[in-house]
Amino acid sequence: MAESSFLKAQSVSKIYSGPTSSGVKSISLEITPGKITAIIGESGSGKSTLLRLLYGLLSPDEGQVTFKDERIWGPEEKLIPGHDAMKMVTQHTDDLNLFARVWDNVAAMLPSTNVKLKEEKTEQVLTQLNMMQMALKRVADLSGGEKQRVAIARAIITRPEVLLLDEPFNQVDTSFREGLQHDIRQIVKETGITVIMVSHDPAEVLSMADELIVIKQGEIVETGHPKTLYHNPLNLYTAELLTNCNVLTAEEAATATGVKSEKGNVVIYPEWVRLSNVLKTNTWIVKQVLFKGFYEDLILENNGVLLRAVNDESGKYTEGDKVGVKIKKWLEY
Repeated sequence: MAESSFLKAQSVSKIYSGPTSSGVKSISLEITPGKITAIIGESGSGKSTLLRLLYGLLSPDEGQVTFKDERIWGPEEKLIPGHDAMKMVTQHTDDLNLFARVWDNVAAMLPSTNVKLKEEKTEQVLTQLNMMQMALKRVADLSGGEKQRVAIARAIITRPEVLLLDEPFNQVDTSFREGLQHDIRQIVKETGITVIMVSHDPAEVLSMADELIVIKQGEIVETGHPKTLYHNPLNLYTAELLTNCNVLTAEEAATATGVKSEKGNVVIYPEWVRLSNVLKTNTWIVKQVLFKGFYEDLILENNGVLLRAVNDESGKYTEGDKVGVKIKKWLEY
């Protein structure tokens, strides 16, 4: 007997007509259970459309989405859209009761047939998301990031099999973001819940995801582990999504860096640029020094070609300095 699939899309299309068509076209994929899958792509590439199709908030024009080999019903067929075994959290928190406490917002998702169990589960989820210190606060008094935590807690307290996150950390401060990402990874590890997220932030997907799905103009262009796609992307598009890389023409690369390529474009990540005052290479001028905390981004210029490099010795270079450059690695497209 064939093994049943978990969450699967088969040749799914959903097209929005207009001056420029959008949506997704003939997408087929299978989500791995118990893992975090991130869908990435430029604005308008179809990321959120695909997420809504997987959840059942949209019906495909063609193809079908199945969960455990059963077709997911769309909003035309289901009174309350969305699959019962899934929960979705967006960057909006409109469904929260602003004048109720955090505890009550989360506990309200459970029936009151067993009050003791309800209290235990609420405390467990708030503890998992490091939220006990805000349990008695009104939601109206919380920051945007704290409200996002409440929305996620409400979603996972009912123990769905799939948690869908649509740009979940947009309103979350940097200080909260990494902690929340860690908490979600820990919950996945402890409970086996499957997470599918849409994000435009490379730092989020590289640190959180187990699998990346890269979408361009409504079609999947490549998939793989974040580390694999970061170091060896098949497409220039993917490289530009995952890092603030340098993209030079073959002529620019040869003239300014000495890198020779038979293809049209050369991609150089900032961390692949080695800086030295003694390298016997072309001389570059420091045009800008961008402070990033424990490191700096240097914008270098050579004969009209600009190159971004990482400098981990803050204060070593100032604007106008001349520096030697050696390229340790590059990609060709």
